[in-house]
Amino acid sequence: LTRALIDIDSTTGREREIGELLFRYLEDLVDRFDGGAVERMPVEENRFNVFAAWGEPAVVLSTHMDTVPPFFPSSEDDEFIHGRGACDTKGGIAAMLQAARELLEEGVRGFGLLFVVGEETDSLGAQMANRHPRGSRYLINGEPTENRLALGSKGYLYIRIEAAGRAAHSAYPELGESAIDRLLDVLSRLRALPLPTDPVLGETTLNVGTLAGGRAANVVADQARAEVTVRTVGPAGDLKRRISEAVHAVPGVRIAEIRETPAVQLGSLPGFATTIVKYTTDIPRLGAWGEPFLLGPGSIHVAHTPEEKVAKQDLLDAARHYGDMVRQLRDR
Repeated sequence: LTRALIDIDSTTGREREIGELLFRYLEDLVDRFDGGAVERMPVEENRFNVFAAWGEPAVVLSTHMDTVPPFFPSSEDDEFIHGRGACDTKGGIAAMLQAARELLEEGVRGFGLLFVVGEETDSLGAQMANRHPRGSRYLINGEPTENRLALGSKGYLYIRIEAAGRAAHSAYPELGESAIDRLLDVLSRLRALPLPTDPVLGETTLNVGTLAGGRAANVVADQARAEVTVRTVGPAGDLKRRISEAVHAVPGVRIAEIRETPAVQLGSLPGFATTIVKYTTDIPRLGAWGEPFLLGPGSIHVAHTPEEKVAKQDLLDAARHYGDMVRQLRDR
């Protein structure tokens, strides 16, 4: 099943085919086990989330169907399944489906599954799902945590900065104003900012991810731009204020875009190894679906890379963990 999912190109925006496969798979489970229903939850044209439940779902298992580009198909060896989405998160989908099948065979009801589109970009699927919750008290989100229960995940702050200057011949720089110099001044100020820490999530980190500008080597740059990301560990209001002050302290520089996903503290359960993750998930966009938990097979260190893979044993362990979590939470 994991390989069948990987072999569908579901890069963000192209999730329809995998959505249809999952709908049919869940439709078969609904036909076989009483008390179930499955539906497509529209997101936008040719894109939909898939939701299924048996009884009133106290607990929902959820992850995303989309992957980052580029697509590449599956392969396997004795230990691993390779391919785009192997750990992020098609292996997680397969483990959730296996857990659901085993729970249903035991006669367990009162749980559901939610598979969403768009997590790798704007979390549009999660945002749409959050407008139509199904009454669950707990949400088990799947991302690669090496099958450890994450106690928290860092937030994400994206800032696009643009600088304007005045072009001039580089032999007469005094006749111009360098947008690049202005931008570098701002970036130096940002890199010097003291950043918050948290006893659980650790240190806030700042990364200048892209930097571009200028027209030619012999022209004083009249435009420049940079993209900065900050991995936050708590409320970011004060940090955003200080970033804004640093940017606006330099003439001709402005914040062109800012987006935020907040840091979150997550639930714990007895009997599970734990971890902290530095990436963001759909969890902040799914608050209406219940208290969040985060666990999944595979390592984030190979996600988004040409070496993406997941251990076959990790998939089996994840299915067992998901089943155990549903049983514990359903009976709370």
